[in-house]
Amino acid sequence: MKVFELTRTRRVQTEAERSMVLAVLRSTYVEEKGWAQDVENMFPAADLARNDVSWFLAVKRQQPVGVLRVLYDPPIEQYMAYGLKLTDSSIDIAGLIRNERIAEIGRFAVVSERRRGVAVVLSLMRAAVREIVMRGCTQLVTDVFENDPHSPLGFHTRVAGFRAVATHETGELRYTGRRITLLLDIKTAYCALKARGNRFFRTMTRGWTATMHNGLAT
Repeated sequence: MKVFELTRTRRVQTEAERSMVLAVLRSTYVEEKGWAQDVENMFPAADLARNDVSWFLAVKRQQPVGVLRVLYDPPIEQYMAYGLKLTDSSIDIAGLIRNERIAEIGRFAVVSERRRGVAVVLSLMRAAVREIVMRGCTQLVTDVFENDPHSPLGFHTRVAGFRAVATHETGELRYTGRRITLLLDIKTAYCALKARGNRFFRTMTRGWTATMHNGLAT
């Protein structure tokens, strides 16, 4: 697909790549949105050596244009501390923690001049989803800001298959407004997207092994 010819995403492994991530976070979270005062603590250097967190960096024409962070087995109790209000009565929080392998998607940011198209977003999502599936995760959780003009709420729910399960008013970032917590059952979403056979499914699964497909299709 031509959408990926100029946008490359890789897992962050070096201090130089970390600096590029911080540049994107500073541009979006501090200077544009005002959600943070400093970004150094958002991506500590120690994260480079951790196995329970992955940072992904999108680069276009050698310039950093987008980032995404994945936390594996995140502290769900932290969500509850935010005053989480469930909007889906079918959700069993205790059961999720006990029975599922959860990955949290966060720090999803694209520099303002690269938001007109979807190349950066898709490149970041594709790289992250590949690692998430390879690690055997079964559920994805993420927060979106309800009133942010660049909120991915519609894309996540209409295209990817996330469902809104809760809301809360506070969190790590200095955003004023309601946060919507979204949950995605990876196997259910895979089967639904495969049945549609659309470009999004083909993009997300491009390069997958037969083992990856079989693990979600059965």
